Amino acid sequence: MSELRIVIVEDEAATARNLAYTLQNIDEHIVVVSTLPSVQEAVAWFNSNTGYGLIFMDISLADGMSFEIFKQVKITRPVIFVTAYNEHALTAFKNNGIDYILKPFDEEEIGAALNKYKTLTAAVPSPLTPALEVENLLAQLQKLSTPYKRSFLVHFREKLIPVEAAKIAWFYTANEIVYARTIADQQYIMDFTMEQLEQQLNPEQFFRANRQFIVNRTAISEVDFYFNGRLSLKVKPEPTERILISKARVPEFKGWMNR
Repeated sequence: MSELRIVIVEDEAATARNLAYTLQNIDEHIVVVSTLPSVQEAVAWFNSNTGYGLIFMDISLADGMSFEIFKQVKITRPVIFVTAYNEHALTAFKNNGIDYILKPFDEEEIGAALNKYKTLTAAVPSPLTPALEVENLLAQLQKLSTPYKRSFLVHFREKLIPVEAAKIAWFYTANEIVYARTIADQQYIMDFTMEQLEQQLNPEQFFRANRQFIVNRTAISEVDFYFNGRLSLKVKPEPTERILISKARVPEFKGWMNR
């Protein structure tokens, strides 16, 4: 079996050592070729090295967010993100990410991520250029997983119940509280801000109508013209406030509805 050469981008030395130990404990053919603690050092290293197959990367580094690395150097290998922050998943998947692991990690999670990498690699015809390899890896990833939330755990009568995202008609915020109204006309209080929800919901299914509302495509029954070039949405169940699309966002909304 050929060796798998891995680069670790992590600013916490203890975490980097633990990750390296875990990787080599899982597979003796793994070689950690470099551990990079900062954006600056990572950019310099990736600019002059190509002898690696996979990257394990933290998001918050000592000198900034690791996404800055992708703006300064072309990364041509897949990345498994290992981080303490769950709000960056979408950005991670847009930057060669094939998996997203939250700290503290365990050997089972790291092993599952490695298996995903191996599955994706096996699905990619060889030989390929590095750029085409990443493109095909990410295409395979879309078939295996999605970074968007499929369900939410919500508080209901002193317990937690799962609610499928697809069954939520719209989200609404008032007085710094975010509510979800389901297609079955049930209302729940959410533990997320509207901005967090906007990042976690599938943009093919949900649209940020304005500061107060995020709507599900399936809940929209009619779109009416309104004053000053705006649009008014009729949704089911009907909210107490009118849902308006500003004139500036009308083209974006029409494009979304016409997909």
